[in-house]
Amino acid sequence: MAEPATATQAAAPVVALLKNELDIVIPTIRNLDFLEMWRPFFQPYHLIIVQDGDPSKTIKVPEGFDYELYNRNDINRILGPKASCISFKDSACRCFGYMVSKKKYIFTIDDDCFVAKDPSGKAINALEQHIKNLLSPSTPFFFNTLYDPFREGADFVRGYPFSLREGVPTAASHGLWLNIPDYDAPTQLVKPLERNTRYVDAVLTIPKGTLFPMCGMNLAFNRELIGPAMYFGLMGDGQPIGRYDDMWAGWCTKVICDHLGLGVKTGLPYIFHSKASNPFVNLRKEYKGIYWQEEIIPFFQQAVLPKDCTTVQKCYIELAKQVKEKLSKVDPYFDKLADAMVTWIEAWDELNPTGPVPNGKAA
Repeated sequence: MAEPATATQAAAPVVALLKNELDIVIPTIRNLDFLEMWRPFFQPYHLIIVQDGDPSKTIKVPEGFDYELYNRNDINRILGPKASCISFKDSACRCFGYMVSKKKYIFTIDDDCFVAKDPSGKAINALEQHIKNLLSPSTPFFFNTLYDPFREGADFVRGYPFSLREGVPTAASHGLWLNIPDYDAPTQLVKPLERNTRYVDAVLTIPKGTLFPMCGMNLAFNRELIGPAMYFGLMGDGQPIGRYDDMWAGWCTKVICDHLGLGVKTGLPYIFHSKASNPFVNLRKEYKGIYWQEEIIPFFQQAVLPKDCTTVQKCYIELAKQVKEKLSKVDPYFDKLADAMVTWIEAWDELNPTGPVPNGKAA
């Protein structure tokens, strides 16, 4: 059975890549004792902690970490009426951290994610692997059967077009999990004891035109390339749906990356997911989404963005317009979500007033 790395195993000295260019965003409702295990890897970096739930509760952070902490009162104070676009009582609130960050890169992790071990027993520096993924190109236009050709020991295979070997900038790096898999509630209910012990030593680019179920618990992205698309929607308190926050962000992000000629990678790094959430609680949150996704996913598969959508913000506003036009018939919730998507972009631009995020050429 997979086990997390011990603090001793994780304590080897590490080189902090992009130390001044990356923020770690953590949503939480509890004390962050889990950071002790991550200390060798995370301590050199700046943390943005987004406290969910009761703002009067004090969240304890281990000594020695450089962090800023925002609760619901802070979100309301900073965003004013636009705070309505940030979810409450749901980990979707993490996207507020993306908005207030001033760094080029974001790594986000859940507080029940521990340091995993590779098959040799070595502690995995998940953040380092995400950075390697982000700093090397993606290959979304033609699949390489040796997966990521930019990893050490790999290359482009025979028959791979030389005109595509330069690749494109990588916007997002999606990591995986050992131990508790990221299953939906029905799968949890029929496989309550299933654990993921398979470590697959691979990173691959998700091909253009292919959607994927993005999980937000072990995720990194280039905020300058794709940040405004990483909106985790309206979930939790007062909303008819939960546990689709990262999925929604992933679908929007992938459509926009495909349009702008950017890449998304998945695979390494692994974290150790320590705690299974309650499948009955999850089912209450998910059940509408399980039905809705059968219409949501075809919507995103068929979404086309106009050529004049040359920035992430323009793309996202256009997607919001299409959500309102085509998904409102599924449920009035999507009318509300489309409005929140626009509010999110307005709030993003207010806090990041340097103008539209520059990006690749429109496809």
